[in-house]
Amino acid sequence: MTSPLEESASRPLPPGGPHPDVYVPDRLAQHAPHVRSRLDVSAVMRCVTWAALPCVVMAIYNTGLQVNRALAAGARPVEDVRHSLLEALGLGVSPDSILDCAARGALHFVPLLAASLVAGLATESAFARLRGRTADHRALFVIALLFTLCLPPTISLSRAALGSALAFAIGKEIFGGIGRNLLNPPLTGLALLYFAYPGSLTGDAAWVAVDGWSGATPLALAGEAGLAGIEAAGLTWQDVVYGAIPGALGATSALACGVGAVVLLVTGVASWRVLAGGVAGLMVGAALVDLVGFARPVAELPWSWHLVSGGFAFGIVFLATDPATSSATNPGRLVYGLLIGLLVVLIRVANPAHRDGVMLAILLGNVTAPLIDQVVSRIQTARWRRPDGG
Repeated sequence: MTSPLEESASRPLPPGGPHPDVYVPDRLAQHAPHVRSRLDVSAVMRCVTWAALPCVVMAIYNTGLQVNRALAAGARPVEDVRHSLLEALGLGVSPDSILDCAARGALHFVPLLAASLVAGLATESAFARLRGRTADHRALFVIALLFTLCLPPTISLSRAALGSALAFAIGKEIFGGIGRNLLNPPLTGLALLYFAYPGSLTGDAAWVAVDGWSGATPLALAGEAGLAGIEAAGLTWQDVVYGAIPGALGATSALACGVGAVVLLVTGVASWRVLAGGVAGLMVGAALVDLVGFARPVAELPWSWHLVSGGFAFGIVFLATDPATSSATNPGRLVYGLLIGLLVVLIRVANPAHRDGVMLAILLGNVTAPLIDQVVSRIQTARWRRPDGG
């Protein structure tokens, strides 16, 4: 039985072969953005889907867990369709029951994913009709899935659909389709939704799907009292790595993101240089913050806490490694990852309006990636033209 990657690698070269002055591998992928790779878009999307499954499982379980913990602490349940369905199924609200937590979490996650898929499908179909061509839905599920995993569990279905439509329209279709986009589509939709409805994506009340109940994320706690604030809440570094904490649907568990990173690295979808550069950027950023001596409490966090807090692990693994919007050169990928990690720390420390900073850091990295590759290409070209070749 062949793998999806082997299937994509089995396609023959075009008739007549490539131009002799153009370097190509033994097998040529037929679609952008992987024109110089053995992978094509369909194979990449399947690999990303498999890699994201641990985050999906954690999103479903943790969403229900946070709600059931709030109910156990005295919060009143929301009398809606979800609550009625759970009662009809005979499921309780125990935070100690995996089934109870998973069932409640699924009733939040699945409708949001469905809304994102429907909005994305409609947007892609509308653009295809306007352009008089067949709609390309190969990246539909992955973009909608990653966008949904970035959302808080309390967001309404209408706003999730709006954000997904913007992700596909502005992040993908307006540039001509997958592989031609400048910005990461899920983050583009998230950013536009963030600036249109900031109250839906920020604040302590956004992370636990119970009305009138707040759940502070580790970064929110650190913003108030630094590392001592996190410890006072009873959270350890290991707790944050596991991810049973308030936060975006799929971005709370650094452990789940780490499993996904292994899958992407083994299949060759993600570049280890981007991941290594991102971690190095956190180290450099934390060292600079310590050197400058920022007075804000969040400046006390060491790089290891920045690594597992907020959406950094999810962002660097699934969003920053997007081959269409990251750097294309090997040295450029290191610089690109380094820039993202550095910006995450600086935004978190210097701008209290953006506690996480991952969304802005990756989008800024996307915009800078072509410039990074241009500089790398000029340096390499100048080195190759030197008489001694050094």
